[in-house]
Amino acid sequence: MSLSEQPSTLSSRLGALAQRLGLIGRGQRQILERASQLRLPFSPLPQVRDSICWQDGPQLHRLIDLPRSALSGPVQEDKAQAHAMLVRVIEAQEQQLTSFDLRMIDGLSTCNPQQACHTSFEVFAASEPCRQVRIISYKDFVKTISLALPRFLAGEPINLRQASWRGERVFWTGEHHSESFACAIAYARRRELEVNLPAELSHYRLSDKGLCNLQQHYHVLGMPNAAWSDPAFMALLLDNGLPYARLSLLGGPGSPEFLLLPKHSTEATALGEGLRLAGAPDVVGYLKQLQVQR
Repeated sequence: MSLSEQPSTLSSRLGALAQRLGLIGRGQRQILERASQLRLPFSPLPQVRDSICWQDGPQLHRLIDLPRSALSGPVQEDKAQAHAMLVRVIEAQEQQLTSFDLRMIDGLSTCNPQQACHTSFEVFAASEPCRQVRIISYKDFVKTISLALPRFLAGEPINLRQASWRGERVFWTGEHHSESFACAIAYARRRELEVNLPAELSHYRLSDKGLCNLQQHYHVLGMPNAAWSDPAFMALLLDNGLPYARLSLLGGPGSPEFLLLPKHSTEATALGEGLRLAGAPDVVGYLKQLQVQR
């Protein structure tokens, strides 16, 4: 194929796509074509690492109690409709357990970036930050775990969490003395020391119905931070008065934001399809992948 034939071929392909999507207006086709030609620094959405840190993974559990103010966009109604879809993506189940073996815990809810690289409490316990923690006897164990759980000997329930996208890993929700807690649990496993407490376990999972509804009604795309200062992209979004909402959820510097474009608008659909062609990652596809791989 010669270079002179490429634009014509691309135009034909875009025209066929527009026809398939029902984008019959000239303006809609122009949005599709211009969006597909954007050169933005798209990157794949982050994969879930095998880590002891709850914060190292996508914070999808926040969707359940997502405040409306977390979404940004020019039209309140558009944000409200997107919010109504997002809060149904995650389901939560609370369990009251009369006895839970603490040796099954292998995660922390509060971590610093250096702790995120550790894949187990055993690996973490062998690291430099835990060198000060010494457990030689059962008495040492009780003293150490009581730093993290002051009412351990009184049998006070422990708060735990689990998420389907993090596999079977159970995370302790405590915020202090994480080194002591991890070292104590690693010691209990090594010594085959049975340690049980009542527990309150919060389990989060992706909702099949919620994901299907979101996919049916919205394009949800991962947008780089640079997009919001890109004149060509912002012109497509604002000059055409397109309905949209945006949400920052993954956290961390440089993490993409979610752009939600309602499919009831043909112009917004044209932009969404064009951005997909330009390389924008599909967030719903990403979430479905998390759902099946764990």
